[in-house]
This record gives sequence, C-alpha cells and structure tokens, in this order.
Amino acid sequence: MPHILAIDDDSEVCALIQMALERDGHQVLTLQSSRALTPAHCQWADCILLDIMMPEEDGFTICQRIRAQVDCPILFLTAKTQEADILTGLGLGADDYLTKPFRLAELRARINAHLRREQRTPHRRMVCGALVFDLGAHTLTCAEQPIRLTKSEYAICTHLALHAGQTMTKEQIYEAVFGFDGTADASAITEHIKNIRAKLRQQGQDPIQTVWGVGYQWKRT
Repeated sequence: MPHILAIDDDSEVCALIQMALERDGHQVLTLQSSRALTPAHCQWADCILLDIMMPEEDGFTICQRIRAQVDCPILFLTAKTQEADILTGLGLGADDYLTKPFRLAELRARINAHLRREQRTPHRRMVCGALVFDLGAHTLTCAEQPIRLTKSEYAICTHLALHAGQTMTKEQIYEAVFGFDGTADASAITEHIKNIRAKLRQQGQDPIQTVWGVGYQWKRT
C-alpha cells in the first residue's frame, strides 16, 4: 500500500486529498504545519504533496530542506501560477506540480503515474560514452562518479538516451516520462533540462542538444 504524505495548512484541502487518495488504496497522512514534519515521516512516504503558500514555512523551503533526505517524488500544490514560481519549485528538486483549484481526478492520475514510474525496475545498464546508466538501480555515473539527479531528471535523461539521435518535443518527453494524458507542460520540461545540463556539465558532459523550434535530442555517441 503506497504511503502519501500531504502538507497543506488548509484543513478542507487535506480532507479532500485524503478522501480521494484513500479511494485508490493509498495510506494517506496529512499535516497542516511543517512543525509536525519529522524525518520518520519523510522516510515513510512514497510520495509527498506540498502546498507552497503556508504561513510558517512555505513549500519551497520545506522542499529544499527535505530533498536530500527523501528519494520519493515531490509534487507541489499551488495557487501560484506564474511561470517563475513554478520553475523555482522544479529547480529545488520537485518532480511536478498542480495548480489550485485542481480536479481530484487529475490529482489521482498524477499520483498514480508517479507511483507506477517508481515501480518500474529494468535490470540492465546503458553506456553512452562516459555516462553509464544503471537502469535497475536508477543511477547515472561518469567515470564511476555518481551524478545526483532527481527522479524526474533521471527519467528524462534515460528516455532521451534510449532514443539517442531522435528529436523529442517537450510534450512528447513529458507524456513519455510522466504518462499524463493531455497535461503536458513545456515549462516543467524546460526547467528539468536546464538542471540536467548544469549537473552533466560539471562532469564535462553535454549530450543534450536543443533543436530550435522542435525540442531536444540526445547526441549519438
């Protein structure tokens, strides 16, 4: 039974989230303040939902504080719809976001899609020049040095590398990685790609090309 942790200062939102996700067989814990959040909660969770606008500690700060402690997907629930705010959240290590007011059906679909992605465990390695993907352990290394990617960044890297030489639109990448029907978000992919490039360039690697007006392509080696 997957464990979902939701942090939102609105008790009605917490109740709606709990009701909707428990219908899908998830075990749901809701907190209305980050003061109640403990390391044990983070270790328990298979997916974390964070409201951004909270009075004591906002979702951005919580995400930044716990991202190094948790390996599960983090999704923002936010009334802040400006692109800069959304990109800030993704840059801090969040995997996805939903803008308020959100439809419960979409919330359930996104949570289930992220959880399905977590359960995929291919057992093989893929070598792309100096970069080595361990598709079973979900790790990427360069010259045996680990490259720390979020789960979404790793999934995007893997998808592009598996289709090296093929140009992918942002919408195609989003749908292939997250599996959401009709909710492709170009802004999210753009920010994830920016973060991936920064981390790979620290290792002297630059395999992702921008195909202007179309999307992105992983260079053939």
